[in-house]
Amino acid sequence: MRVLLFTGKGGVGKTSLAAATGLKLARLGYKTLVMSIDPAHSLADSFDLGGGLFHGRTADPYQVRKRLDIQEVNIQKEIKRHWGEISAYVVSVLRTTGLDEVEAEELAILPGMEELSAMMYVNQYRREGRYEVIVLDCAPTAESMRFVSMPTTLDWYMKHIFPYQRSLLKAVRPLANRVSPIQLPSDRYFENVQELFRRLEGIEEVLEDPQVTSVRLATNPEKMVLRETERAFVYFSLHGLTVDTVVVNRVLPPEVNDAYFARWRRAQDRILREIEEYFAPVPVKQVPLFEEEVLGEEKLERLAALLYPGGENPAEVKRAERPYTFVKQDGRYQVRIDLPFAAKGEISLFKKGDELVVEIGTVRRHIGLPVSMAALTPGKARLENGRLTVELKEEASS
Repeated sequence: MRVLLFTGKGGVGKTSLAAATGLKLARLGYKTLVMSIDPAHSLADSFDLGGGLFHGRTADPYQVRKRLDIQEVNIQKEIKRHWGEISAYVVSVLRTTGLDEVEAEELAILPGMEELSAMMYVNQYRREGRYEVIVLDCAPTAESMRFVSMPTTLDWYMKHIFPYQRSLLKAVRPLANRVSPIQLPSDRYFENVQELFRRLEGIEEVLEDPQVTSVRLATNPEKMVLRETERAFVYFSLHGLTVDTVVVNRVLPPEVNDAYFARWRRAQDRILREIEEYFAPVPVKQVPLFEEEVLGEEKLERLAALLYPGGENPAEVKRAERPYTFVKQDGRYQVRIDLPFAAKGEISLFKKGDELVVEIGTVRRHIGLPVSMAALTPGKARLENGRLTVELKEEASS
């Protein structure tokens, strides 16, 4: 199975690109699902399905043509399906503050629920072999980073916090519930958490395997958008995902040559050159600005033809290089992480247990070390040509 993850700054056209990719894949014979994990769903609108303002029918896979389904994760339905005990406990706590039940239920939708629900579906469909390709229409960059960091975060919680938290609360619950105005979570709450974790087992390996998962960064030929695209490249690399294509959407076509757009064209030409230079050797695709809104299958087919000309296969692996690797060179162990746009002063790192923790900006990544390196301590670190190399050595004996 292949997973293609379309992400980028809000408004760059991710949904249209993901939908067009799904159409192309279906036409090539792949059983395909395009799934929206953006809370502001517009995937059904992209296909111009009509109907009501909220497309309830797309909460589950909905066939739009032969071999092509779409799905928009509906958090209200997911809470009932997967988050029952967790949501019920949060609601009960919120009710003690004086909120009515409806308000409490709205506030009980916790950050990350939608992303985790989508990830569970990806894992479920992978295990079932239901689809050959899943195209993810992701939320803007910040939310997408939360999506890809969820497996690592949850794994860390389940290993380091969950067992002790569950045991401690089991011991103190009988007494605490008699004196506290807020009831402590029951063991069913923890069973719900454990079941969610079980549903996600193996998803981190899926996301970090470049033969399975590829990130397609969508951008526009504008400086501000480009800067966020560069940051996204760094963040995805840090989380172990391979960016195999950059798609520059809404490029002014050659026939737009009147004076009004002259400055726009000069600016776009400059940005396009920068994009080619910055992201090399990552393939860069350009898609022209359409003369009208890309809406409905006919226009999406036209977009697909420009995005994947001829017999080009969107499922093809464009790059298979892993963003970070563990090596032993000249008797020294190294962790190498590709961070092409990061500057030296923006990076901090330290070792915690058997993990190397790397921070860039607001993003932190816990990188689990192999057994041969787990007992070593960080020594030298250098950033050269967009690659961070951290040498690990045995701790000096006192």
